[in-house]
Amino acid sequence: MLFNVEINNQEVSAKKGETILSLLNRNGISVPTLCNLAGMTPSGSCRMCIVEVEGMQDLVPACSHPVEEWMRIKTHSPRVMRARRTIVELLLASHPDDCLYCDRSGACELQDLAVELNIRERKFPRKRNNVQIDKACQAIERDPSKCILCGRCILTCNNVIGVHAIDVIGRGSNSRIGTSYNKGLNFNGCVKCGQCITVCPTGALTERSSLTKVLDALHNPELTVALQFSPTTPASITEDFGLKPGKDVLNLLRTALRMIGFDYILDTSFGADVAIMEEATEIQHRLRDRKNLPVLTASCPSWVKYIHEFRPAFIPNLLSTRSPQQIMGTLIKNYFISSEAKAHEKIFSVSVMPCTSKKYEADKETNAKDNIKNVDAVLTTRELVKLIRLSGIDLASLEPEPTDTFHGIRSSAGKLFGVAGGPLEGTVRTLYNIMTSQELSPMKISDLRGLKEIKEARIKVGKQFLNVVAVSGLANAIKVLDEIESGRDNIDILEVMACPYGCINGGGQKIGTDDKSLKSRMKAIYDVDEEEMIKVAHKNPNVGLVYERVFGKPGSPQAMELLHNVVTDPS
Repeated sequence: MLFNVEINNQEVSAKKGETILSLLNRNGISVPTLCNLAGMTPSGSCRMCIVEVEGMQDLVPACSHPVEEWMRIKTHSPRVMRARRTIVELLLASHPDDCLYCDRSGACELQDLAVELNIRERKFPRKRNNVQIDKACQAIERDPSKCILCGRCILTCNNVIGVHAIDVIGRGSNSRIGTSYNKGLNFNGCVKCGQCITVCPTGALTERSSLTKVLDALHNPELTVALQFSPTTPASITEDFGLKPGKDVLNLLRTALRMIGFDYILDTSFGADVAIMEEATEIQHRLRDRKNLPVLTASCPSWVKYIHEFRPAFIPNLLSTRSPQQIMGTLIKNYFISSEAKAHEKIFSVSVMPCTSKKYEADKETNAKDNIKNVDAVLTTRELVKLIRLSGIDLASLEPEPTDTFHGIRSSAGKLFGVAGGPLEGTVRTLYNIMTSQELSPMKISDLRGLKEIKEARIKVGKQFLNVVAVSGLANAIKVLDEIESGRDNIDILEVMACPYGCINGGGQKIGTDDKSLKSRMKAIYDVDEEEMIKVAHKNPNVGLVYERVFGKPGSPQAMELLHNVVTDPS
């Protein structure tokens, strides 16, 4: 049912049941909000989106109030602007004055609102919050003094990730956002995904920075510093340097990293190719023996942590193959560089990931050998952008530098690991070859592509059919696990990425990513798959060399020792 309402003296068409905020957005009228998240049940807690409705005594929150036929709405009346200004002034009264060195300065929504409302001085006396910064977590740092109680992190943790690691604690004026028993993120059900960081409007939640550690290594002449970057990195950083969104700037990135001082620059997609070889072999054995099905992928550390902590009955279903990050770290220290007679302890291995949980993964004792980690430091995509700018490099003005090492060659299947459904598609291509001695045709599996959060495909492999499911958003995966426990038996392989749409939307990516950017990043990855000559891991000639020189064959004792997890303890 459509009807007309008046907004700022103009008649517009409204839909019965929609909120005032939805109506305003549809008509290109912007009002500020700090607590609202698209697709989530509105709470109206921040009150920033208040509007004036003629005939109503109080201002009403546009995000949670339904539009009605009789309404005459003012979105920027003097009364509304005074109220919004007062809200921001009250928030600033208990907010730290550290904008000069806050991690979110320039990308802080509270800061933007203060500028927009022309707030130039502190109106109310500052109320100091004597709270301790939570630094116990390997991946995420939490500063409660910067929290404005918007509740976005709670909504995201509950509805998108499904682990309920954050909640409101205390009552009344003593209410605050915290963790169970106020013990910190490292001691509750947090899976380190970092999605809370991406929705936080201030600097209350940030990644645990490794920049200083990496800079120290770069300036240490005794260390050889190697860097691997994830499949999403070239497509993601363009947005920060004024380049075409989603453009793959692979060779420009190599030039920048060389200028910064990294001795070796590698693509994690090569590690993904090796992971595919191991995974496909492991899956083939499981399907043959009908053992520990459905197979659960294990490249997403947030997903693996969830299984270990919340659903231990599914631990046997997880693939034992390490993640591409850890495989690449292992190859760096045991093959690529150590083959040049460099001691493991003199090699400093850095990875650039779109994900904060990769910091947690790199810090696990199970991902170290003789107390030497496979990966010494993990930078998020955001941290890499800071490092490039800190080094005074204008990415757009650089000349591209092609790969100069044989291990820079990777298949486009390895590149697909950046998007939900991609790891499964890449693995199925090689699994098909192992099971039939033929190539999958067509290689593109359309049912596993796109922005759907649950994607299913049925693939004929020889005389049998393979049922595969790719899920993004951990809360969606939890629903699928519930279905499996309730008797669903038509899934052979289940791929899960904790972040919605996969690593292109990881917790370490640019703050404020929208659907347009996600589609651009996804397109850049799929364009690589379309253009590359090598589309399957088993045809990467240098993967073959690695097996010939080091592992023998996928699943060999040497491969099991270096490329697989044999310990199930998640701590």
